[in-house]
Amino acid sequence: MSQFLSKLLLSVVCLSLMFAASAAAQTDRENQAPPAASLKSEGNQIIRVQKQGTQETLRYLFYSPVKAESEAGEVFPLVLFLHGGGEGGDDIEKVKKHGLPKLIAAGKNFPFFVVSPQNPSETQFWDDQQLMRLVDEMIRKHPIDESRIYVTGLSRGAYGAWRLAIQNADRFAALVPISGGGPLPYVKKLKSVPTWAFHGAKDKVIPVSESQRLVDALQKAGGNVKLTVYPDAGHDAWTQTYENPKLYQWLLKQKRQRPVRRVD
Repeated sequence: MSQFLSKLLLSVVCLSLMFAASAAAQTDRENQAPPAASLKSEGNQIIRVQKQGTQETLRYLFYSPVKAESEAGEVFPLVLFLHGGGEGGDDIEKVKKHGLPKLIAAGKNFPFFVVSPQNPSETQFWDDQQLMRLVDEMIRKHPIDESRIYVTGLSRGAYGAWRLAIQNADRFAALVPISGGGPLPYVKKLKSVPTWAFHGAKDKVIPVSESQRLVDALQKAGGNVKLTVYPDAGHDAWTQTYENPKLYQWLLKQKRQRPVRRVD
């Protein structure tokens, strides 16, 4: 009889331990943090095969919003981020030094795709046509809302963003240039592109007048544009800009009414 009771007691104890472990596991699942943000380095990617048969390559970092992994059939905005002059070359890790890639690498989640190409040259400006081919490649590969494609950049990347948006005003829903400048004679082409520029009043690398003159010209042309000047900031006006939630609230409200479709 005592042997039977011992076995019964042992069975009760085992069952209790199993239920406790199951409850603990369920609690862990409920308290589990959402998936961390991640940047994927896609290395030397073929983004177009030229007529001569040569392959064009471009290094870039790609971020996919967490919801995109599970929400089948839903499309998401795309942000094209252009880095500054110090991050060009062939070391893709340098692109994480500033801006959106830096925030994403630190665990920040965004509700949009982010593609951050690396300028192969450390001294020359961006190849605008190559950048647009990259955008088209992203559209082919990912569920992107073509009515909400945005471009932003800092310093030399801001120059690139101004110029790229001017040349492709029918493709972008908004422009966010930080601490940069651009070609004044053509800025009126951005009349239909909502633009929010940022600059530091104490910038000794690129004076705030570079942003101011473009904003003034665009306002004169009837554009939807505004300029935020940080009175105490130098050249780095991007850290506080990209950390400001109001920027993304404004950005995600911008949408092109008639997005231009690619011609494959």
